[in-house]
Amino acid sequence: MNVFSEFWATYSSVVQFALINMLLGISIYFTLYTGLLSLANAGFMGIGAYVSAVLTIHAGTPLPVSLLAGALSAALIGWLLGLPVLRLREIYLAIATLGFGEIVRITAVNFDKFSGLNLLGGAQGLSGIPKLTTPGALLFVLIILSIFLVQFHKSRAGRALAAIRRDESVAATMGIDVYQYKMLAFVLGAFVAGLAGGFSAHLTRFVGPTDFSFNAAVNILAFAVLGGTLHWSGAMVGAAILTVLPEALRFMKEYRGVVNGVIMVLVIIYLPHGLINPKWFQRVFSKRRAQ
Repeated sequence: MNVFSEFWATYSSVVQFALINMLLGISIYFTLYTGLLSLANAGFMGIGAYVSAVLTIHAGTPLPVSLLAGALSAALIGWLLGLPVLRLREIYLAIATLGFGEIVRITAVNFDKFSGLNLLGGAQGLSGIPKLTTPGALLFVLIILSIFLVQFHKSRAGRALAAIRRDESVAATMGIDVYQYKMLAFVLGAFVAGLAGGFSAHLTRFVGPTDFSFNAAVNILAFAVLGGTLHWSGAMVGAAILTVLPEALRFMKEYRGVVNGVIMVLVIIYLPHGLINPKWFQRVFSKRRAQ
């Protein structure tokens, strides 16, 4: 018991950050599973963080209400953003959504100047947020989302998203409304990213504009690159590894970043579909059965 207590006292923050990043992994999984290269999730995370934090500080709303309001705000902005940008493809969509992240950052920095309201803290960020995030709440949300994803893939919408990823033209000839299903994936990803932002704000007790910059967008994408997008658990595994790895490599000091980069390169070269590849597992089990 003492060993566990010491472990939790030392690494509780790392575990909770890993759980939050797993939520972000799920958020980008929705879009990548549909074949959308979106880098807007960091911006959606920022919206969820600011909205939930402002409600908690100034309105005294309970954490579940603040989290839901932040996630719904991110989903609404995601829907509005999706109206024009989801007609773009590949690198053009990535650039447009990356620009959205910069808009969120700049808006957060200058919001107080434009509105005359001291709500977001400007460039200094918003501090004094109550620390209300708990591991139990994070695990509960992850379990609910995991159950949802299992059922979602069995549904008509899940099959439609898979068809769009394979070939949009063929999916359209099958009667699938490609644009509307893309919008669904985009909004779901925004909702989950906003939820992760709310949890993050109530864990670190601070929200700053630089927390949701280009680096954050790339890190979220790296979760899916490492873990894979062929299975819903891939991005979650990638998020957990990339969160824990720097702590595990603390003894390497300034070379930790180099090791992370090498691992990413090796995965891209030798495991292009990520660490979690259902087809690979099926082959392994089929060989064992044949033996």
